[in-house]
Amino acid sequence: MGLALGLALGLGAALAASAAPVVDGKGARKLVFKPDGAEVAVVDLPFLSEADRKTLVVVGAQQPYYGAIAVAPTEGLRSRATLAAANYHDVDAARVAALRGCDAARKPEGAPCVIAAEIRPKGWEPRALQLSADATDGLRSEYGRRGGPRAMAISPSTGRWAVIKGQGAASRALEACADQSGATDCRIAVEDR
Repeated sequence: MGLALGLALGLGAALAASAAPVVDGKGARKLVFKPDGAEVAVVDLPFLSEADRKTLVVVGAQQPYYGAIAVAPTEGLRSRATLAAANYHDVDAARVAALRGCDAARKPEGAPCVIAAEIRPKGWEPRALQLSADATDGLRSEYGRRGGPRAMAISPSTGRWAVIKGQGAASRALEACADQSGATDCRIAVEDR
C-alpha cells in the first residue's frame, strides 16, 4: 500500500476548553458512543483518486474516533506528510492536530495541507458529551457505576484524560490530566460526588 501515515495520538494544538456541562457517570454513559467502531467521512477533493478514497476509508476505520486525516494536496495521499490524528474528544481538535503535523512534514514549496477524511463513532450525531474511544472505554471500565466520589478530566486539545476516585477527585483528576499531557485545557467532564 505504501501509505505513510503518522499517527498523532495526543499531539495537538491548544484549543479553547469547551464549556460543555459536567454530567454524572450515569448520564455520561447514556451520552457517549460505543468505544468500538468508527465511520469515515471522506472529503471530496479533486486530487484524490477513487483508490485514494477507498484507502482513506480502510485506514480511517482502523483508527479510534474522533480523528482526521490531513494530506498535502501537491504531494498526494502517499506522501510522508499525510497524517492521521486520532483518539481525540472531538473532530475539531483532531483536525487541528492533523493539519499541524501534516504542514510540519510537507515540502515547503507545496500547498498547505487539507483535511481529506474525518473519523467519528459509528452512527455519529451531535451530543452534549463527546469522549475519545479510549476515554469512553475508561468511563465504562475505570470510572465505574458506584463507589463514592469520582471524576473524569479531559484535555480537548490533546485527547488525554484521567479518572480519579475518592475525596478531592475533581482537583486530582485535573492535575493528573495535565501531568499526562502537559495540557493547560484540562476540564472536568464527568463527576459523581
